[in-house]
Amino acid sequence: MTGLASQLPAPASRLRLPRPTARLRLTVLYGCLFTVAGAGLLGFTYWLFDRATAGEQILPAVRSVWCSKSTPASWCQIERGALIRQRLDLHALADQSAIALAVMAALAFALGWLVAGRVLRPLRTITATARRISATSLHERLALAGPDDEFKELADTLDGLLARLEASFTAQRTFVANASHELRTPLTLDRTLLQVALRNPRTTIEQWRSRGQELLASGQQQERILEALLTLAASQAGTSRHEPVDLSEVTTARLSTARARIQQRRLHLQTSLSPAPLCGDPDLIERLTANLLDNAIQHNTPAGTIDITTGASNGRAVLTVANTGPLIPDEQVSRLFQPFQRLAVRNSNGNGHGLGLSIVAAVATAHGADVAAHARPGGGLQIRVSFPSQPDGAASTLAS
Repeated sequence: MTGLASQLPAPASRLRLPRPTARLRLTVLYGCLFTVAGAGLLGFTYWLFDRATAGEQILPAVRSVWCSKSTPASWCQIERGALIRQRLDLHALADQSAIALAVMAALAFALGWLVAGRVLRPLRTITATARRISATSLHERLALAGPDDEFKELADTLDGLLARLEASFTAQRTFVANASHELRTPLTLDRTLLQVALRNPRTTIEQWRSRGQELLASGQQQERILEALLTLAASQAGTSRHEPVDLSEVTTARLSTARARIQQRRLHLQTSLSPAPLCGDPDLIERLTANLLDNAIQHNTPAGTIDITTGASNGRAVLTVANTGPLIPDEQVSRLFQPFQRLAVRNSNGNGHGLGLSIVAAVATAHGADVAAHARPGGGLQIRVSFPSQPDGAASTLAS
């Protein structure tokens, strides 16, 4: 019995309904609208025909003189025949109108299918092109031609999105390549130092000590790069901490840490630190301030100047750091905020990793702040970071 049941054909699956595509929905909409409008038109025509052919004139007369004793028999037969013909004509009109409505409804659905397909043709073009574009062909664009309608606006919007994605992918690939180079260079140097020392059988203890110190310095450089990369990643991921912070206090603390470097390079420091309260991540704000100060010290001229100002302007907390230094072309200033970008005209002393100002930009973006930088006419750079105003609750908390 079980074997016989297994040999029986499987029951036919239920008939699947067609996929409710936009074209099908538009077709049903067009057809239903035309059918309802046609039915209303035929009903109104039926009513007008009824009024014109006796609906209001003959029937009242028949009711008043319907075969009374004073009415002649011939007149009664005429009225009765007219009424019967009028009803037959109305019945025939209704039947023919229903047939005409059914034919026109079918024609309306067919034309609606064709019209919907033509209307949605640009959308199919957009869909096919978008499916073809991948991460390796982001340079392609929809470039939809035609009238300046909603589909053209959608295509232009998608082209703009593809352009931004292409720029993002390009920046990501460049960042990965630069990061790999920055991390591989000290590793190569470390391997070379060890190989040279190992190949020389007469290497002394002092030479080994010297090689160890060089390896420690290289390890510290790698540690700084990794720490900067982690800070950059954390800044780009945004911030979930919103605590009261005062830029003047953060700047004062960072100046105390960097005062020895400032004195070592004989730099002249000028400060004007007024309260500048804001609400944000204290660790990231401290990193932003430290990077701005490090940039001003590292890329300065001997016996140069550093001018640091904090304060509130138009309800915003503002930090401005200006320093002397080499002349920087105006068109090259934006490159300084890209990861691993260095300018040949800047004096970096070989200690920079090219991530300082990119971290500044990432932290500012995470806090909704604006960063404005421009080259000074006499050389050097001025950077102004403006944070949005903090809520009143945060301001009272900071004041207390």
